[in-house]
Amino acid sequence: MALFSRRKKTIEEPIVTETDVETLPEPPADGLDGLRPMEAHRDYLLSLVEELPPFGQQILDALDLSLCEDVISTVDLPGFDNSAMDGYAVQAADLEGASDDDPVVLAVVGEVAAGQSAVHSLSPGTAMKIMTGAPLPPGADAVVPYEDTDRGTDDVLVYTTATEGQHIRRQGEDLEAGTPIFADGDQLQARSIGLLAAIGLDKVMVRPRPRVVVIATGSELVEPGTPLARADQIYDSNSYMLAAAAKETGAQVFRVGLVSDDPEVVKQVINDQLIRADLIITSGGVSEGDHDVVKAVLPELGLTDFCKVAMQPGKPQGFGLIGDDKVPMIMLPGNPVSSFVSFEAFVRPVIRKLMGNPPYVRTAQVATAAEDIESIKGKRQFARGWVTTDDEGQRTVELVGGHGSHLIGDLARSNALVILDEETDRVAAGSVVPIWLLTED
Repeated sequence: MALFSRRKKTIEEPIVTETDVETLPEPPADGLDGLRPMEAHRDYLLSLVEELPPFGQQILDALDLSLCEDVISTVDLPGFDNSAMDGYAVQAADLEGASDDDPVVLAVVGEVAAGQSAVHSLSPGTAMKIMTGAPLPPGADAVVPYEDTDRGTDDVLVYTTATEGQHIRRQGEDLEAGTPIFADGDQLQARSIGLLAAIGLDKVMVRPRPRVVVIATGSELVEPGTPLARADQIYDSNSYMLAAAAKETGAQVFRVGLVSDDPEVVKQVINDQLIRADLIITSGGVSEGDHDVVKAVLPELGLTDFCKVAMQPGKPQGFGLIGDDKVPMIMLPGNPVSSFVSFEAFVRPVIRKLMGNPPYVRTAQVATAAEDIESIKGKRQFARGWVTTDDEGQRTVELVGGHGSHLIGDLARSNALVILDEETDRVAAGSVVPIWLLTED
């Protein structure tokens, strides 16, 4: 609900009209336990970000991006009749009855290489050497491969008959000019880039890669490669993990060096990053601790929403629209597993929406539990798992390590997140359980 303020009318002062104090849209309601449902929080974040505007990109840079235009071929593929083999262009009628015992002799009257055109038409009783991809000479209606000849240069012995059209690629047989080949919203793969180049396009309109800035806060953090000076220091893993996850999702990533817990430093770093960010991700500082500086200072920088989500790990979550341009910022908890699960649940869908790449949410698969799995009712649980697939395509999942949100070693050894809904307290071995397979979309 927007707030309103009104200044009193005085003789000296002009009347100041009612002014809205801007706020975020009303967030979803918490459940009876005071926790926000996970899907509701994800949908709320997705509702607060928009797809990035279209941008012209060179086709190689458009790999994995979504088109913002329909693409129609303006050329035929192939653009002309050409040879599918190295051999001789001939007239099929000349080879009637040809065999190993009774070859036909044809005069060789020229040669056509790829990128060249024949200097004259092919007359009956003659042949012309031709390379793969070379234009078919006028008058020719078949190509005989080298292996069916003696490869002669002045005259050639042909040991087989030919049928009209054999080993010829006809103009437009792959694609005719005017054919729609891609539609607005299609995601470009490597084979798509090849087709764009084949029809002569060097640039297309796409949604660009989001520029994602990853910031790790915490005075206890030390850069990898630097000795730990004190027993209370730890290496920063979160910003590297989150930056890699964002890059894997398709973003252009900027990882910012470590930021201390000084509120003024945190504010300055965030303000400095707004100019190049389509999305900012932080980890740490969003819980209830005395030094949770992100949660403390972000309301000064923009519109914010902090909540507790009914999920484990990953309960404390924050979101903001920061600065004059309202750059979205997602604030994740600091424990590594909490941070990663939160990325999968919330950040990855936001990045995919910015890119215009549906589905935004990773598709749930199913696997058979290899063991009993315990859970806690009332929260969406995400357990680390290892999925194997048998020869018949059936998946089995077993848990990897414990449930601790700090166990990054177990996370690195997993290839899936096992999803246990709010009503589940136990999954029996042999039962089917939903998973997010981290090696697939």
